[in-house]
Amino acid sequence: MENHTQSVTSGSAGRGRRRRAVAAAAVCLSLSLAAGACGLVGSDEEAPAASGTVTWWDTSGEAEAPHFAELVAAFEKKHPGVEVEHVNVPFDQAQQRFLDAVRSGRDVPDVLRADVGWTPAFAAEGHLADLTGTPAVEGDMTRDFLPSTTASVTLEDGSVYGVPQVTDTLALLYNRRIFQEAGIARPPSTWKELKDTALKIRDETGAEGIVLNPDPFFSLPFLYGEESDLVDVGARRITVAGEASVRGVSTAADLVSSGAAPRPPRKDAYAAMQNAFTGGRAAMMINGPWATAEIFASPEFRDRGNLGIAAVPAGSTGIAGSPTGGHNLVVAAGSDNLEASYLFVRFMTEAKQQERTALALGLLPTRTAAYTGEVLSDAVRNSFYLALTKAVARPPLPEGGELLTALQPHYAAILRGEEEPAEGLLRTAEEWSGRLLPGYEIER
Repeated sequence: MENHTQSVTSGSAGRGRRRRAVAAAAVCLSLSLAAGACGLVGSDEEAPAASGTVTWWDTSGEAEAPHFAELVAAFEKKHPGVEVEHVNVPFDQAQQRFLDAVRSGRDVPDVLRADVGWTPAFAAEGHLADLTGTPAVEGDMTRDFLPSTTASVTLEDGSVYGVPQVTDTLALLYNRRIFQEAGIARPPSTWKELKDTALKIRDETGAEGIVLNPDPFFSLPFLYGEESDLVDVGARRITVAGEASVRGVSTAADLVSSGAAPRPPRKDAYAAMQNAFTGGRAAMMINGPWATAEIFASPEFRDRGNLGIAAVPAGSTGIAGSPTGGHNLVVAAGSDNLEASYLFVRFMTEAKQQERTALALGLLPTRTAAYTGEVLSDAVRNSFYLALTKAVARPPLPEGGELLTALQPHYAAILRGEEEPAEGLLRTAEEWSGRLLPGYEIER
């Protein structure tokens, strides 16, 4: 599993605009598939001359790295004067290793595959090169990329500090066999329906209805369903302890206290959730596309058609929303070879390369033109693409990752019934106000 960090918005109006923008992108994509209007951009342009060495820290997993090595070889063939030093860095070590490198001034990579949650902080601290107007940023980002992917690389003044390479979001994954045994015809579309469905499954089949992950990234769909969020950046207000947020987290806590979901364990909760689902002992979980490789490797899902994927359920407002994840390619401000680094970032994020990556690894493209008919012909990719229409963008708040770290123990305690939602969220807000977001008002 990838380590996801915080999503924040500037209020419900901003979320509405972003959702409409993503929906518009989906319409444009449908038209492009029908008429071939968008095409795959950038792949046939004449390659500018460049030379030197580019060191790339690649944080992809062991199964993904060979594919990216093939793309590196293709880049070197296109730019014979450039040599790419392709270094695989474990994802859970990369953030700190990059910070250590830039602060010491030694062994700084030219290009880094950065989690979307890292990018704003790296840019705010001056560690990244401004890509605005450089060859790295090809075309119009507002037109070429899914709107939910560009917020983490674009600052308020419009400057760009990264290029989105892959994206992801959370969805409702369900076991069709168990649904059929319980006499359930379709996945639930609201959290209330999900609770009723989970309890019926438990009573009819003995399986757990749904298993939950107490990581706070997975709390965000419950907040978005109440048209809330952790922080309202525009108003400089901490909203995690507000009435709507408490209502959303209470919905998650009620799934456990009602018996619709088991109490999450204190350790290895993600693994426990994944194992229960892949073992056929649980009918539903909220998870992302990165989970599907392990799912399909299990006997329960040897028949890939047994896996159902739907958008996350809506809250009491009728709104459904899911956080945007993924990775950007960023260039270090102190790179000794900026020009070659710009070309490398551009090549690796072109629609043609994104399509190849989607077909080879199942990862979701960030460019609309990469969602070709062949990419969307796969049921899993198509389902997660539809889930992306509910994705909420993650604006560039440098403190984003630390906010979720502080929420972690409280959200886990709430799901385990050891802390009341209002109490735990208020403690979180007070910690943020005192340490991470001084000057922000706490909404109660």
